[in-house]
Amino acid sequence: MTNQPLGGNDMPRFAGPNTFMRLPSAVNAEGLDVAFVGVPMDIGASWRSGTRFGPKAIRAESAMLRPYNMGTGAAPFDSLNCADIGDVAINTFDLKDSVRRISDAFDEIVGFGAVPMTMGGDHTLTLPILRAIAGKHGPVGLIHIDAHADINDHMFGEQIAHGTPFRRAYEEGLIDRKRVWQVGLRGTGYTAEDFNEARGWGFHVVQAEDLWHKSLTPLAGHIREQIGNGPVYITYDIDSLDPAYAPGTGTPEIAGLTTPQAVELIRGLWGVNVVGCDLVEVSPPYDTSGNTALTGANLLYEMLCILPGVVRR
Repeated sequence: MTNQPLGGNDMPRFAGPNTFMRLPSAVNAEGLDVAFVGVPMDIGASWRSGTRFGPKAIRAESAMLRPYNMGTGAAPFDSLNCADIGDVAINTFDLKDSVRRISDAFDEIVGFGAVPMTMGGDHTLTLPILRAIAGKHGPVGLIHIDAHADINDHMFGEQIAHGTPFRRAYEEGLIDRKRVWQVGLRGTGYTAEDFNEARGWGFHVVQAEDLWHKSLTPLAGHIREQIGNGPVYITYDIDSLDPAYAPGTGTPEIAGLTTPQAVELIRGLWGVNVVGCDLVEVSPPYDTSGNTALTGANLLYEMLCILPGVVRR
């Protein structure tokens, strides 16, 4: 019998445990197929802070979610044993030590054979997670949905920050460069080549301007065909969405994706061999209505619904 979220008729949704979707909590990932985990950090952020409160806000808004996906028929809790294993104990005062702590925590999660579903936290966290994922699976494909490429060489002289993870992942051989997709990039830059450098490495870069007023189902199908059967990690930065939909984030950029496009893209990846996911950069201090955290919770649920082994009714 798999774990089930606590239903709204068993306990009012404004009460009960503050776990993702009010799932049971667990001390570690042993015996789980999927482990929801928070990484409450913003010490890698360069503009607006507040993402340290992201996991708590995502969990709170996830109380609205119900177990069955009425759009796709996915019933993730009928086939996957899921639980919330709490937060990584990051070092609030030391980013490098926090990165080490995250890597150690995710080494344990993947060592138990669980798929990590991560609530952030700033985007720095994806680098140590990829170190753990690649330690188990080797270089993985990457689907990176974001307003920013996050391939800076350094930020204020530091090689690890929320704007550098995918350059480091490329340099360290954690990702298969020919199986990397970056979707939704936009905004202003420092040079005309800001997005082209990664293209030169072999990354597939799809800018937001190419997606305006379009369904993303065809793009998802193309990614699914091109990325193949090998292991894939999905990292979803909430600032990929237009700030009209997700204002509660650290580095907002106008003219981004819509929420229907976000859902189309994730649902269209059904069949990809996903071995881990994260949802990052939710900053509750800038999210006065809670809609950004609510959207983040829903997108994380949609990613859960496309994991290998999920049944559809």
